[in-house]
Amino acid sequence: MMETAPKETGSRKIQESNGETNAGCFKPCIKKNTSKGGWGAAFILLVNQGLATLAFFAVGVNLVLFLTRVLEQDNAAAANNVSKWTGTVYLCSLIGAFLSDSYWGRYLTCAIFQCIFVLGLVLVSVSSWTLLLKPNGCGDGKQICVPNSSYGSIVFHLAIYMVAFGYGGHQPTIVTLGADQFDESNSKQRKSKASFFCYFYFALNTGSLFSNTVLVYYEDTGKWTLGFWAATASAVLALIAFLLGSPCYRYIKPCGNPIPRVMQVFVAATKKWNVTLKEGQTLFEVQGTESSIKGSRKIRHTDEFVCLDKAAIMTEEDCLGPADPWRLCTVTQVEEAKCIFRMLPIWLCTIIYSVIFTQMASLFVEQGSVMNSEIRKFHLPAASMSVFDILSVLICTGIYSHVLVPLAGRVSGNPKGLTELQRMGVGLVIGMLAMIAAGLTELSRLKQVIPGQHISSMHILWQIPQYVLVGASEVFMYVGQLEFFNGQAPDGIKSFGSSLCMASISLGNFVSTMLVNMVMGITAKNNKPGWIPQDLNTGHMDKFYFLIAALTVVDFVVYVVCAKWYKCVDLDQASSFDDEEQGKLKLKEGREDEIVNKV
Repeated sequence: MMETAPKETGSRKIQESNGETNAGCFKPCIKKNTSKGGWGAAFILLVNQGLATLAFFAVGVNLVLFLTRVLEQDNAAAANNVSKWTGTVYLCSLIGAFLSDSYWGRYLTCAIFQCIFVLGLVLVSVSSWTLLLKPNGCGDGKQICVPNSSYGSIVFHLAIYMVAFGYGGHQPTIVTLGADQFDESNSKQRKSKASFFCYFYFALNTGSLFSNTVLVYYEDTGKWTLGFWAATASAVLALIAFLLGSPCYRYIKPCGNPIPRVMQVFVAATKKWNVTLKEGQTLFEVQGTESSIKGSRKIRHTDEFVCLDKAAIMTEEDCLGPADPWRLCTVTQVEEAKCIFRMLPIWLCTIIYSVIFTQMASLFVEQGSVMNSEIRKFHLPAASMSVFDILSVLICTGIYSHVLVPLAGRVSGNPKGLTELQRMGVGLVIGMLAMIAAGLTELSRLKQVIPGQHISSMHILWQIPQYVLVGASEVFMYVGQLEFFNGQAPDGIKSFGSSLCMASISLGNFVSTMLVNMVMGITAKNNKPGWIPQDLNTGHMDKFYFLIAALTVVDFVVYVVCAKWYKCVDLDQASSFDDEEQGKLKLKEGREDEIVNKV
């Protein structure tokens, strides 16, 4: 007994130290206060998302034409610049997610980034109005703008990257804040949370519907300033709606910087590389319902990445010395690191799909701009064709929720119909078909080029199939991604999980830029025009589309392997009880400790 007493004292000391510094009961909401959270608060956030998205796409959907018509960039350079800008938008989602999870919390992060978003839109409107659009009405494809100064171009680029930073940081945080309005310990609200992600993507596309129809039309006819100021007004309304809903929200406190927590696992596992778990010994975890990560539920141990388990093996030195998180980590802390590693292969497989998605804002628009776009006397802007993508998303969302889910649920026995991983796989397949459709459309367009002119007699409405297929694939891929990464991310990195979807779009844009540069570098040698030249009628953009389709096939095979390997996170639901249940459990544990002390 005398030999084991110091070990027990040291172990208890470490547990108490961890409890004082990091532990905290998971309290996602106050269930007794029914006026907070729920669909009322979530609806305000959906309205906010719709208005913010309207503002964002009013700038983004026609940006490639603004760069070619007003800033006089060639097609390849404009497509690459749009891809870089869009990639920056979603790369900034990682910054917003980090600040949200670590320091500011969801609410404050959303508020700050929305303010940056509004300021960026104001600067876009002012700079284009006063510095670039001269004479008034230029940039409509007919009237050429006066060559702009380098100063005007710099200010405009600064403005659009402020928009990218603001919207990018706002996106993953607002979806996580919306998910926070539902209590996972309540089975009814758990179902509502799953539905929220569908409605979130529905709101996103509803908001972009107006900017992709009305505002795109005005911008295409040279009324760029009107479109930009309308976007600014929409962003201001979104911010006002968000702030007015403040009393209704459920708030979850940030869980601290996850980077040191993950690094502690690797450092501790490295220090104990030669240590093995003795027979009868268990991995270290704090007692009771509290977790070692503030505001997070415990995560049950898994058998994957067992080398990291060494970080949770308690040695003689750990028992006798002071608590050192860089030598001893809890099971929950180790499993948080494992969760990140398990999600990464799935995430990497979604990047090629984002390459497909980004073509709508670049090459699809450029393809449509050299097709017959006249419907009687009405000119249909090439960028407005994305409305068919939006309509496809809205219609397919309803079909999926009310037809496919019940039907697939009866067949598979899964109330969700398809799992998130299955939905993402279906999205990849449909995305591949969209690229094949775009390639076939381009092949047909090249055969119908009008001699002596820069356009084809083929009507722009033949682009509808490729837009519709991309929209259908989004319902499966991006909604599945949002639900998967948010659900599989531990409580301490929820916003990070949501940001992975946006980060996938970001890298997809950068990969698209890289592909365009590689293809042009290879195909434009020896004075050849290349696949994507300034005059698209002399190129072979169809081959570029087929190349993306082929890469998607390879990616799908890898994805299937990764999806079969993946194991879902196993959270300890006992640590998500409400206050009353936790109080009863603590009282019971206190009585048991009292009995032990008496004995």
